[in-house]
Amino acid sequence: MSNNFFKILRPGINTTFQDQGRFHMQHLGVTPGGCMDLKSFLIANALVGNSKNEGVLEFAYQGPLLKLIKGNAKISITGNVFFQIIKSNKKIDGECNRSYFLEEEDEIDILATKESTYGYMAIEGGFDVKPFCKSISVLSRAAIGPNEGKKIKINDKINFKMNSKNKKSFSTKVKTNNNNIIRVLEGPQFDYFSKESHKNFFSEEYKISNLTDRMGMRLKGAVMKNIFNTNIRSEGITKGAIQVPADGQPIILLTDYPTIGGYPKIANVTSVDYNLLIQKTPGQKILFKLIKLREAEQLYKEHLNSISEIIKNIKEIN
Repeated sequence: MSNNFFKILRPGINTTFQDQGRFHMQHLGVTPGGCMDLKSFLIANALVGNSKNEGVLEFAYQGPLLKLIKGNAKISITGNVFFQIIKSNKKIDGECNRSYFLEEEDEIDILATKESTYGYMAIEGGFDVKPFCKSISVLSRAAIGPNEGKKIKINDKINFKMNSKNKKSFSTKVKTNNNNIIRVLEGPQFDYFSKESHKNFFSEEYKISNLTDRMGMRLKGAVMKNIFNTNIRSEGITKGAIQVPADGQPIILLTDYPTIGGYPKIANVTSVDYNLLIQKTPGQKILFKLIKLREAEQLYKEHLNSISEIIKNIKEIN
């Protein structure tokens, strides 16, 4: 393990190590997990010259306060985040989607996300943590991953691999998407629900409740009437599946979803709108729009191309 490290002065909320996930283990009951917002994750790594699957720190609502104790570091913050760089008692308001060079005794104070949920901090060369099954993603409910599968806590030491010598800074432009329309595909039990429920599901807004975390998002709105059976035999589930339990209020399964479940699924969030969905905060309202698989596939290709363009347009700044 390297001697370069930060000390955690404040852990923030749900601060964990994440990469793109731990795949090919669902048959063992282990969900892939990984970063919530793939777009922000990829841009964070690109800004510091990392490979696309290097591990980062993910935080929700409020990030950590870190003090650089040993070594120099180049870092980037992505998402919609308010943060400050503290150098010799001088505070610099940070800008998202750019890199910063930190020296020993500097602090980075990630104060809050702004009208969003998740943010990311990447470091040049990556964090020096031990992977589990080729991934450093933490599944805190299952205690899987580095840091004993736990969230970051106060006074932890966060080691990183590279003592950076490159003081150049880079940035790119990322447009904010505040759209509240979430496109979905029909779920495998779509026909379990009444025609009236179908109409309501796609015409009325749903409010995101406080019962929302990395595993799922509970919604409040029109009650879905099941005309067949409110329970089914447990079957495999995908990220973004919209389950409807007996109370008729939808639950969207998110990145740390269980690998199987026994509630009927009326729809599934498309991959193109997943990043948009998970950045919504409790109290915000969303509206579902049904599309076909071919359109969803084309939209996702365009979405990935747009991320590539953002990364391609990273430029050195003064």
